[in-house]
Amino acid sequence: MAITTQRVVVLVGGVGGAKLALGLQGLLPAENLTVIVNTGDDFWHYGLRVCPDIDTVLYTLSGRVNQAWGWGIADDTTITLDALRAYGEDTWFRLGDRDIATHLLRTDRLRAGNTLTAITAHLAKQMGVAVRVLPMSDTFVETKVLTATHGELSFQEYFVRHRWQPPVVSLRYEGAEHAQPSAAVLEALAAADVVLIAPSNPWLSLAPMLAIPTLREALQACAAPKVAITPIVAGQAIKGPAAKLMQELGWTPSPQSVAAYYGALLNGFVYDQRDSMPNLDGVRTIGFDTIMITYKDKLRLAADVLAWVQSWEVSK
Repeated sequence: MAITTQRVVVLVGGVGGAKLALGLQGLLPAENLTVIVNTGDDFWHYGLRVCPDIDTVLYTLSGRVNQAWGWGIADDTTITLDALRAYGEDTWFRLGDRDIATHLLRTDRLRAGNTLTAITAHLAKQMGVAVRVLPMSDTFVETKVLTATHGELSFQEYFVRHRWQPPVVSLRYEGAEHAQPSAAVLEALAAADVVLIAPSNPWLSLAPMLAIPTLREALQACAAPKVAITPIVAGQAIKGPAAKLMQELGWTPSPQSVAAYYGALLNGFVYDQRDSMPNLDGVRTIGFDTIMITYKDKLRLAADVLAWVQSWEVSK
């Protein structure tokens, strides 16, 4: 099977996941790529439903993203935020003016009874994104972070207000046990030729998905190759708190630990070529350059991973 005919599903969250999704979008026909996005970061802010990971993926795939940050809209203004600050508000969460338009539309349609899946599809279409971008669930799931210094925080309070500095004691994914993935998510996993777990934070971006029992079961039942890509390179996270969080939760920051966390869900694992090959029983491994800075980097990593998985068939 040629790379371009593979039906690929990628599970993503945050900037690293969006980068890989962009590389895959550049390689595959739109109908062959489904991006399933973490919604455990979602929250209500000034009455608006904000979905940071969905928006990062949409802005990245549509070419709108602020390249310097990896999130938000390029050249966005903050007139509304500045006005709130003038009223004495603590504007700890940045909302660009064009970004607010996304949240306004989403909130209005949620209150009208539309699902998050349908709203995301509408936003994608309006932004010119042809690949399928699916929330992990239409049910609200909220990542809660128990810290040693500030008690339990919502994800955005921990990540943005406190800049992920409070030491983490534990995590929980409120609502996940009762959440259901959409029919579209289940259908995509059942039909996939390849399932990729992006180089996103396993505990903050992927764990909320895996905490949904039906989604985890669908992933386990999926017969396609299931390959995770490390977010840890030479003991450090490419971006964000992954390495710090791993240490706080008792894990050594390493590709081996990332693969061990995913465990039996995987039959393939990509580590960075700067690291030594992890010893993983029953899991194929390979080292690539996993750092994605330029668009060429994103295309290269996506192509390397898909070509490697394709070679499994040849080597049988």
